[in-house]
Amino acid sequence: MSSSFAERLHAAQIASGSLLCVGLDPDPARLPPDLAARRQPLYEFNRRIVDATREVAAAYKPQIAFYSAHAAEAELAASIRYIRERAPHAIVILDAKRGDIGNTAAAYAQEAFDRYGVDAVTVNPYMGEDSVTPFLARPERGAIVLCRTSNRGAHDFQDLRCDGVPLYQAVAARVARWNAHRNLMLVVGATFPREMATLRAAHPDIPFLVPGIGAQGGDLASTLAAGLDRDRAGLLINSARAIIYAGGGAPDAIQAAARTLAQAIQAGRANLAPGIAGH
Repeated sequence: MSSSFAERLHAAQIASGSLLCVGLDPDPARLPPDLAARRQPLYEFNRRIVDATREVAAAYKPQIAFYSAHAAEAELAASIRYIRERAPHAIVILDAKRGDIGNTAAAYAQEAFDRYGVDAVTVNPYMGEDSVTPFLARPERGAIVLCRTSNRGAHDFQDLRCDGVPLYQAVAARVARWNAHRNLMLVVGATFPREMATLRAAHPDIPFLVPGIGAQGGDLASTLAAGLDRDRAGLLINSARAIIYAGGGAPDAIQAAARTLAQAIQAGRANLAPGIAGH
């Protein structure tokens, strides 16, 4: 893989015409009945999702817990290979939220990039620079750092004051210094558009991975107004449950849900008043 992560991310968005990231979070209890009895049901469900969404997805984000909880790491690896075959343009993000001391972080990076072959991995920065830099060492791979997350409990720590600013702002400012290869992203939830706007103004060139649209109730229009960069890009907008379980997981319903969201994102980008994107 010779292209840089930034180049691959841009190419994925151009090839798909989209900022959509599809979350691959298969819950065995919610699998379509026709797949539940298969030998590799999570993999078979992911194949269905990829086939239904590959034309509009710029990225896929499997959450590792949904596989490791069921000793289904082989199905995760097979799913990633299938994405490479069917949607070769797409960025693959391993949502693992790794964060540990340097030598352990290096092993986690090896797991993500060499064992699973993903393009990027989510990282928890709580333990500091040495816990993140192993994920940034390869220019062609990326680290996606937790910053302003979409969950209700985000306030518990991320709003605490640090040198006069909320902790999430201090995290963004600090990790931006480590972005020598331009392969760092920030996780910024759609449920906090004001905070997203603050981060975009401070970091106009860092792309955001945006959870919270769909089942968590984030507002798409507010997200686009707050987070798009000067090129009306700079976001990967993730949706999992609202897409993959549409119509009980039926292929046509998955496809329709993904296309509807992708089209809404594109319409929002096109209709955003000049001068708002990128602030």
